[in-house]
Amino acid sequence: MSLFRTLRNLQREGLKTWWRQLQYIGDAKSGTFVGADQFGNKYYENRNGEEEVPGRHRWVDFAQHDYNATQVPPEWHSWIHHIRADPPAADPVVQNLTPPWQAPYVENLTGTRGAYKSYNTAKPKISAWEPKVASRS
Repeated sequence: MSLFRTLRNLQREGLKTWWRQLQYIGDAKSGTFVGADQFGNKYYENRNGEEEVPGRHRWVDFAQHDYNATQVPPEWHSWIHHIRADPPAADPVVQNLTPPWQAPYVENLTGTRGAYKSYNTAKPKISAWEPKVASRS
């Protein structure tokens, strides 16, 4: 990240967006808005070869501060990683081949309060002692 590139992106994006990018992704980027997903994440692209490192010209701006990779839906993941050339909103294959029975995408909740917790329905082999309280007279 050169000083010239950082100042140029500060001028293009504005102070608030520039500072947020430095805090979240550690880099100052400017590009065209491509689309957003159901989580509120915004996706950008910069095709100018002089400004971006090859292979790093597509990026996501996460809506939540505590973000992880599972917050990117599969259709956007394929676009960011160059599996598909067009974003999901402009790709007819993604739009036409999504089956109506497919459940909506949910991020991985492992390690959070929303994580799946199994429970046992079998009777325990050991039952804990429960004291019996006699009434006082």
